[in-house]
Amino acid sequence: MERIGFLSFGHWGPGQGSRTRTAGEALVQGIELAVAAEELGVDGAFFRVHHFARQQASPFPLLAAIAARTRRIEIGTGVIDMRYENPLYMAEEAAATDLISGGRLQLGISRGSPEPARQGASAFGYVPRDGETDADMARRHTELFRKAVTGAGVAEADPRYAGGATGLLPVQPQSPGLGERIWWGAGTRKTAVWAAELGMNLMSSTLLTEDTGVPFHELQAEQIQLFRDTWQAAGHSHQPRISVSRSVLPIVDDEDRRYFAGSALRDGRDQVGIIDGLTARFGKSYVGEPDRLAEELAADTAVQAADTLLLTVPNQLGVEFNAKLLGNVARYIAPSLGWNPSRE
Repeated sequence: MERIGFLSFGHWGPGQGSRTRTAGEALVQGIELAVAAEELGVDGAFFRVHHFARQQASPFPLLAAIAARTRRIEIGTGVIDMRYENPLYMAEEAAATDLISGGRLQLGISRGSPEPARQGASAFGYVPRDGETDADMARRHTELFRKAVTGAGVAEADPRYAGGATGLLPVQPQSPGLGERIWWGAGTRKTAVWAAELGMNLMSSTLLTEDTGVPFHELQAEQIQLFRDTWQAAGHSHQPRISVSRSVLPIVDDEDRRYFAGSALRDGRDQVGIIDGLTARFGKSYVGEPDRLAEELAADTAVQAADTLLLTVPNQLGVEFNAKLLGNVARYIAPSLGWNPSRE
């Protein structure tokens, strides 16, 4: 395990005990948690993107603000729903954020997940073409976005206003190397193979929209191996990154016990359900004493196969609590996975 980061869903609302009662509080606390995580030696600050919900929706202002307050920690998304995105505007935003960070942006993108709005992307002006599915549209947006961030020309030059230039102009600014830091959030083995063929890194969460009857971590490890095999066969010139997400909640004091003792009994096993008409398998949560969690994670074959572990955090419990949680993982659990804190 080379890197450990946190993944925040950016929830906010007036629920009982919430310390992020407004969108502003959620955003500012996201910045403060990233600063605290960097001080702990944690490697990454990642944020989920959801539309039409009380969660983070526009990641680039948040990531740029974190970039300006930090020096080392990776900043990223997990993931941006490409059905909703203008690929060229997103390429400009991503490059500007990456330049502010000094090349620390790790951008997770995907076809997206179920959402509160029915056909929400159409409200943003994006509708599948004739014969396209939502997934096809997301992949079409992704193709143009990836071309744009790697400097391909996308708009015909007007010599009158382009200094006499002709041909196709790229969007500006450009951030060298960003194209190799795009991750695809793959929900199946098939989409992981597709991402590897195209040269995108693999981001795999605690949900796969397929089920073969084996434990979640074994199915995810199979997905990772297929990704690696395909990447090698494709002959890409750079090495891929692979991340998995886990809910890891060590119980070390009475406060932890009050919040999570029930979860240890309820969420300590895989679950199988239906999403968008497909059978899906959800990975279990890791809740309990740190020594036991270290042993369980060491036996998680997908965690062992990945180079990056993203820890989902209960962001509505506030910065102080989540910094404590990350510190407990870094202190008591992560070293047993081979991880060492990153410090300047």
